[in-house]
Amino acid sequence: MKAIRRWMCVQRTIGASVAMLAALHAAGAVAGDSGEHGREHEHEHEPVKHVLLLSFDGLHEQDVARCIGSNSCPNLALLAKSGMNYTNAYTPGLSDSFPGLAALVTGGSPKSAGLFYDVSYDRTLYAPSDTGCTGKQGWNVVFDETTGVDGENGGALTHLDGGGAFNPQAIPHALIKGVCQPVYPHNYIKTNTVFEVVKKHKRDARTAWADKHAWGYDWLNGPSGIGVDDLSRTEINSIDPATKTNYTDVYTHTEIFDNFHVQSLIAEIDGRDSTGKLRADVPTLFGTNFQTLSVAQKATVDTGGGYLDASFTPGPQVAGAIAYLDDALGRIVSELKQRGLYSSTAIIVTAKHGQSPTDHSKLVKNGDTLSKLLEANNYLDPNGNFGQNATTSGNLNDGTGLVDTGMVQSDDVGLVWLRDQSQLAAVVKTLKGNLGCNAPGICADGPQAYILYGPQIAARFGDPALGRTPDIIVQPNPGVIYTSSTSKDEEHGGNAPDDSHLGLVVSVPGARRAGQTIDDPVLTTQVAPTILRLLDLRPELLHSVAVEGTRALPGFERERF
Repeated sequence: MKAIRRWMCVQRTIGASVAMLAALHAAGAVAGDSGEHGREHEHEHEPVKHVLLLSFDGLHEQDVARCIGSNSCPNLALLAKSGMNYTNAYTPGLSDSFPGLAALVTGGSPKSAGLFYDVSYDRTLYAPSDTGCTGKQGWNVVFDETTGVDGENGGALTHLDGGGAFNPQAIPHALIKGVCQPVYPHNYIKTNTVFEVVKKHKRDARTAWADKHAWGYDWLNGPSGIGVDDLSRTEINSIDPATKTNYTDVYTHTEIFDNFHVQSLIAEIDGRDSTGKLRADVPTLFGTNFQTLSVAQKATVDTGGGYLDASFTPGPQVAGAIAYLDDALGRIVSELKQRGLYSSTAIIVTAKHGQSPTDHSKLVKNGDTLSKLLEANNYLDPNGNFGQNATTSGNLNDGTGLVDTGMVQSDDVGLVWLRDQSQLAAVVKTLKGNLGCNAPGICADGPQAYILYGPQIAARFGDPALGRTPDIIVQPNPGVIYTSSTSKDEEHGGNAPDDSHLGLVVSVPGARRAGQTIDDPVLTTQVAPTILRLLDLRPELLHSVAVEGTRALPGFERERF
């Protein structure tokens, strides 16, 4: 319960009410329908023409503080010196890559964005094969590496671009106004994105992004389907022809994958598209995701992965990954300077999520006792016989998963969509009767563990009765991973402290407030309205910002920064 109260405290300190937004309109502090602020306002920094957003996945605030203090990330330190370093930034309740990135680019939590995990469930959807929407509803949605056509029928992921198209077996259907329609990732997100807003309201704007899955991240386009002009299609789980393995086997191999993204950014800075082949305007809003640090953090301590102690002292792999990321940042900044763009480019460095546990002494690999407990009590079919766990081929996203089964998604958190929602009270009673760490216990008996359901989950994440929100969220003790895997010692997805407390540096060259450290509690949802403020656009053009009352980051709340 302490963890819930801490989260609510953060929400209260940063949440703006709808009434306050209305007051700003009435006072003339918010521009009119054109979407752009009047140019007569005098800014305390150079006019921002470009915003570059970088997600160093896994980057904790403690990593930033330690590497700046030890001078092991000189390029990031220079950005912090020229900008603002937010030391108390958190994800909005869940820390998987989907909700983590959605926070940064929509200004919303899963409640308004509708993204809980890259593998989730929606009670309103029909199977990919049900093109008439005549069968049962309730589909286990999988928008990951198998969303590309290479993954069709469980095929090998042989192409860096995921095969160049969507896997039709990965695309469920929805009945919309009596018409059965496919639900691509951009249809799945429930709110618009900064890319859409910038394209629509900024004259001659261009947008670009690169991420780890070639087709699953199509949702960045937003409901319009066209928010990102240049969405680089790169798949981290594809097979590298040189090694015959994917790019996640060891962090130095992941560096090769992340270098594709660095090359894309440099090409875009140089006035070309992400491939470097076609001429294009330098994007108004662009950025990418880096996976090297995340892979190094997950690697077992026995192999040099993770951290050495509770003080975030990096092990050899994490130290190497941070050095790589800082070098990559230096290369990008150098290119901006060479092209005369540095003084007009705001740079935001943060992360979709952290990683847990950094203190290896807290690690508990509990196995998936949560699913086993639910199966044993007949709340789910036994032996994982539900959703996409029960495909004909045994591979995810081959289109033959079971419909209307409910599901569990677990890493260091447990998201539970019940097969029968009328069993909620019985399920919660069963979970609360098995909170200990001895099997079949779910290891959620500590002061920072909690079980969300009913009105609490509806208030924070939306009403489960509408189909998308889990019926129950189980946050186990910090350090618990619902896995027996011997290949990783850290994970993410939940709301453990190491998952959610992230680094966040915003650099605006020429700003008078350069070099400030901001200790106020903030959420990563505040990045999106800040991006729009930097580009002289109204934050409320983002639907999630308007609905959730998300403020820009401290120092960027008003027109005069």
